[in-house]
Amino acid sequence: DEIREWINAGYTNFEELKRILRVGMGPCQGRGCRDIILRELSKATGKPIAELLPGVIRPPVKPVKARLLAEDNE
Repeated sequence: DEIREWINAGYTNFEELKRILRVGMGPCQGRGCRDIILRELSKATGKPIAELLPGVIRPPVKPVKARLLAEDNE
């Protein structure tokens, strides 16, 4: 709902929404949410998804192995 509110307020590209709401910056790095958001943007703007800018997905600065995150470092 929050994403739709921002789209209705005039924010009609992925990069704008990413900067405001931090979409695409979670654990999935946009692989899960980007397509959903682009569909919502397509509905709101009437533009086909192919015409929308998909946004830039950047991996974390330094890759970290999952096992290191899972270890108890105390």
